[in-house]
Amino acid sequence: YHLKFNPPPEDDEALMARLVHRSDDTAEAMGKRITMYHENVSSIIDNYKAISCSFDGTKGKEEIAEGIREFIAAGPPGGDPAAPAAEAKPATPLPPPTKKIIIAGAPASGKGTQCELIVEKFGVVHISTGDALRAEVKAETELGAKAKECMDAGALVPDDLIINIVKSRLAQEDCQTKGWLLDGFPRTGAQADEMKQMGIEASHFVLLEVPDEILVERCEGRRSDPETGKIYHLKFNPPPEDDEALMARLVHRSDDTAEAMGKRITMYHENVSSVIGNYEHI
Repeated sequence: YHLKFNPPPEDDEALMARLVHRSDDTAEAMGKRITMYHENVSSIIDNYKAISCSFDGTKGKEEIAEGIREFIAAGPPGGDPAAPAAEAKPATPLPPPTKKIIIAGAPASGKGTQCELIVEKFGVVHISTGDALRAEVKAETELGAKAKECMDAGALVPDDLIINIVKSRLAQEDCQTKGWLLDGFPRTGAQADEMKQMGIEASHFVLLEVPDEILVERCEGRRSDPETGKIYHLKFNPPPEDDEALMARLVHRSDDTAEAMGKRITMYHENVSSVIGNYEHI
């Protein structure tokens, strides 16, 4: 939830009681994350220019969602790069290719909200590397400890900690049959290159663009539910205040501070173009 943009229902006392402010949702951490975003976003965009479409992330979520739905429903701009060429006059109709979507944007740009709407519309499998890594942190594994250290510092988690997670997940049957929505990966040109080497191709690339000052405002009010992974904002998407259990368990991420957010946004901008460049054909 967000206290301003997506406020929780105030009549849900249990939810309001368990809401927490993530330790990485402070102004300091958010500043680092925004800085990191700016440092990476250009390299990402360069990988996906031909299949990408940018959306103004400051507009209403339904208006953004409608634009994204139209973009995805129209099919890949250049056709599915991973789909085999169809034979002339096939005896039976071929099933439509599964949708393989990548959504990109700075921290707090609204990716989570749009992912929910995309999944609802197209039935694809939502893959969030952030959720996977946070699950490791919660389980206090060795991988989780390394990821938490990076997240608290507002730095990108090293590629070697996440590439195998993504590869194995996309290979599972549900992703192969339903299609997938990759959220938060790739974040650098190197990651996009590695995806190509692994044979992972996307059919659509969605980019959400939001001014840095709005990103920081959104981040500071974010709270996450550690049980479901759902993100609220105390002002814009508040959790239901009458849900006492939820309100009691909400947390504020350590990398949602202004400082950390600044670093993450800078890193995003430095990498996004190179990533998009890997997908300019779609």
